[in-house]
Amino acid sequence: MRFTPDEWFEALAFDAYDEPLRARIEALQWEVAARLLTLNIDVILDFGLWAREERDGYRARGAALGAGTEIRFLDVSRAELWARLSSRNANLPPGTFHVDEASLDAWWSMFEPPMRDELERQGSLPKPLPDGSGTSESERP
Repeated sequence: MRFTPDEWFEALAFDAYDEPLRARIEALQWEVAARLLTLNIDVILDFGLWAREERDGYRARGAALGAGTEIRFLDVSRAELWARLSSRNANLPPGTFHVDEASLDAWWSMFEPPMRDELERQGSLPKPLPDGSGTSESERP
């Protein structure tokens, strides 16, 4: 089961930029995810996890429930990400919201890409995307 807060915001007609509400939704999604993990049902957390500390925390939570964890990370340049968002913004699919360039820049500066040791821990290092738009190394300073 996949948990994506943006879809809940869309379905409930909430403001996707309401950070206190986002935190509550993510907490609720984790409660449901944790219950599913105890039932041996796979879950995908498609939210946050922008910082190593947060990723480590969810790994520990999963381990406490007897679940393994895995990071799926597509490392694309900021320019490629903006190009994709611009295209998406032009015709927003359901469950998504408009992202302006200033918001992207703010989020980009906060994001901590997974480091090699995090990815090696699970044995799945990122590989370049077939279209060449992704990279296996981060372009961040």
